Amino acid sequence: MLLNVSYNNKEITRKIDEEVGKPFPLKERWALGGIGSPKLFITEASLEIRNLLILDNNLDSCNVELRPKGIIVRFRSLLETFALVIPYYKLTIYKGDFAVYSIYRDHYFIKVRSDTKAIQKFFKKLMDYKADNAPTNIEDL
Repeated sequence: MLLNVSYNNKEITRKIDEEVGKPFPLKERWALGGIGSPKLFITEASLEIRNLLILDNNLDSCNVELRPKGIIVRFRSLLETFALVIPYYKLTIYKGDFAVYSIYRDHYFIKVRSDTKAIQKFFKKLMDYKADNAPTNIEDL
């Protein structure tokens, strides 16, 4: 689900919380060692996301936020902020050649450079958390 989250809209916030859960409380954020990624530079994206990114001439970047039932990939275009909301059961991550991670949800995807140890450490934390907390059968959804 690709959403414009630039403005404080209760309906959009409710949709996001329903899909990936409410944000972690402060105590859990400390226990996880942080829930946000470093700045990620986008190398490639699906058509809908690419059409948003080419509207301005800024360097394409995003960040990832961990949630209890999924992740949120946020990026900016012009003066708007967009969020790609991905529950764990729809999340697919590939580590490709040339230090690139690919994040997929259905027909949306974003490929980011993983040229630092901090980025690789964050994706390892994300995959470990997904393995421990993703639903194992349909009743868990």
